[in-house]
Formats: sequence, structure tokens, C-alpha cells
Amino acid sequence: MKNGNTLIIAEAGVNHNGDMKLAKRLIDVAAKAGADIVKFQTFKAKKLAAVSADQAEYQAKNTGKAESQLEMLKRLELKYDDHFILADYCKNKEILFLSTAFDEDSLAFLVDELDQKLLKIPSGEITNAPLLLAHARTGLDIILSTGMATLSEIEIALGILAFGFCNNAEEAPSIENFEKAYYSDEGKAYLNNKVSILHCTTEYPAPLVDINLRAMETIEYAFKLPVGYSDHSEGIIVPLVAVSKGAKILEKHFTLDQNMDGPDHKASLEPKDLEKMISQIRQIEVINGDGVKGPRPSEIKNKSIARKSIVAACPVQKGEIFTEDNLAIKRPGNGISPINYWDVIGKQAIKDFEEDELII
Repeated sequence: MKNGNTLIIAEAGVNHNGDMKLAKRLIDVAAKAGADIVKFQTFKAKKLAAVSADQAEYQAKNTGKAESQLEMLKRLELKYDDHFILADYCKNKEILFLSTAFDEDSLAFLVDELDQKLLKIPSGEITNAPLLLAHARTGLDIILSTGMATLSEIEIALGILAFGFCNNAEEAPSIENFEKAYYSDEGKAYLNNKVSILHCTTEYPAPLVDINLRAMETIEYAFKLPVGYSDHSEGIIVPLVAVSKGAKILEKHFTLDQNMDGPDHKASLEPKDLEKMISQIRQIEVINGDGVKGPRPSEIKNKSIARKSIVAACPVQKGEIFTEDNLAIKRPGNGISPINYWDVIGKQAIKDFEEDELII
């Protein structure tokens, strides 16, 4: 995260509709909006979905097509060669390219050929143990999304990652060895240094009643790892609240036009709203500050105006004893602070004081 700020991932996903011109325009939008990362999805449709896999309800509704997942995904698949073009385009636009792998071949391509340095595991793959293990064995930093997952499923996934990071070739993958790696000092060190977790609600759009942002706190308490939020809700209020609640990473789908044909456009932000969201997130970061309680630079000039000092309540003669009757507390605050009121009571006046004159 730059300067401790929230890492903002603009999720293009499959909103390019398989069109490279649209993909480049999405990169333009993300860069202009000020996102840190623009993220796509890398998969081979035949490896991702079986012929028998139905569309999700939201996919069928948003595409308006009665087809299988496989048929839909074939239209949305980026060729491997397309990735090089998009990654270079991102460099020119000074925004980091990232893509999510949904199968081991795609992961190997992203790491070995595209030289991707950060990996994102999508929610749907959190129980895909072989793919989790392959991610960890790259040794790269990982963002783990947890839509639909229970705490126990997250813990198992982290155990698999810990096992992969430890890379002990002598031990076979097993639930027992995953658990052993999770609780080992080496495994914990790897997780602490390399893994972040995203809370997520896997519905498009996600209803507000199911967002449950307090789960971010639950995840952070349970695993002591950096926590963020992957948002599928409508609008920008949920991402803003997530950042105000301490999200270290914020992922949000965006599109060129919500009315475009495709499964995710309806739950995505259009360009102006993406810009607005990122601008307001950066304002929230400024508002949150550094957490140190003390006078802020803009306040200091007001201390003497807003605070009070000990003054003479009436004319006081030199040598007279200060009492509650001849002292008062009034503005301005550039004299003796009333915090010292009882230290002044009982002392002699060192000179004559007029009414309202600051006591010295």
C-alpha cells in the first residue's frame, strides 16, 4: 500500500467482453480514476467450467441468454497473447496490471511468462486446494478473497498456503500437514509477510443486508493478517464505509457502461462513479489521520482564543490574597491556565490588577 494508503484495485474482470479495444479503454478509465491496480481474469473456459455447469442466476439475468457457463465464458476469455499487450499498455498508463488465475496453467503463465509479482485468489477458488497450493509455491504475495467462506474454510485455505510457502518436498499434501504448517512458526511468518484477506459477498449486486462489514473485524481478529474488502454492491457507499473501518485493500468492479451486454456490468461502477469513489477514499484516508491525539496544526492558532485563563474578577490590590471571590476564569487563553486555579488560590498579588486583567 502506497504510504500506508488503501490499495485500490479497479476490477475490470470480464467487462471487456472479449474485446481488446474495450479492455484498453477500461485501463484508461482505471488509470484516470487513480486506481493503483487494474485487474483482469485469466482462464481457459474448458478448464474452468464443465459442459453441465449452469449460469448463476445473476449471470443469466444480466446476459439475457439461456446458455451454459462454458458458452458464456468462451466469449469472455482473453488469449494469452492479449495479456502481454494489456500489461504493456498498463505500463504506459502507469498503473499496475494484475490478473486472477482460475487454473494452474493460467497461473503458470501469469508468473513464468508475464512475470506477475502479486497474485489474487478469487472467492470461488478458496476450496480448490491444488490451485491454492500452486499459488503458494510461487513464493509470491497473495490476496485471498473469501466470499461464501466460513472461518474454518479460511483457516484451511491459509493452512494450504502456509504448507506451500514452507515448500517442504518431503511432506505430502494432506489436511494434517496443512494444519501443521499453519501452526508452525515458519508457516505463520510466511502468512504474516505474504498474505492479505478480503471479506466479500459473492452476489452481483450484493444486497446491503448481506454485506456484513463487521466480518472484516472478525477475520482480522481471527487471523491477525491485513484485511480488506472486495465489493459487489451497487454504488460507492459500501466501499467508503469499508475504508473508514480500516480496509487495507479495496477491490471494486467497474465498467464503461452498466447497460452493456455481459454478466458483471450491472454490479459495476461507471467511470465517473469510479473516479468519485477513489477521490472520496483518498479523502477518508486524510480524515482518518495518523491516530495520534494532540493539537493539529490548524488548531494551534485557536488555543488562546477558545481556551480561558485566570483573570481578576474585580480590582485586586498588590499584596491581596487571591480567593474564589476575586478570581474568575475567562477568555483569552494566553495567561495562566485554569488547570492551575487552586495553585493560585491563597497566593498574594504581586501587583495591582484591574478587573479582567490576566493574573501573572
